[in-house]
Amino acid sequence: MELSVIVNEFGGRQVAEVTAGTVATARDITDLVGNASFGGAEYVLLEREQLADEFYDLSSGLAGELMQKLANYRLKLLVIGELSGVSDSFRAFALEGDRSGTALFPRDREAAAERLKSA
Repeated sequence: MELSVIVNEFGGRQVAEVTAGTVATARDITDLVGNASFGGAEYVLLEREQLADEFYDLSSGLAGELMQKLANYRLKLLVIGELSGVSDSFRAFALEGDRSGTALFPRDREAAAERLKSA
């Protein structure tokens, strides 16, 4: 399924939200980042299940590719959902992203909105 992205205000910030599809390939990343940047977003918002399983396996390179492309366009990542079942290395990746503010992993939309208000 092709990605569908809308840019709107969420938590007081301009956010590009994926409303349909899954980010699973380099092309998906390019499409997502292009739409977000063109729409004037500060953040890209996805539900946990909108990222392919490979994203959560750091050895696949998908997470690194997405983070690099986001950094190139001065965008930040917001993934909503519990991180249960991920590897220790991905958990460390998420904690570092959270600490630096480049990738936030709140458990639900309410927590995400609160994080953006304070970002």
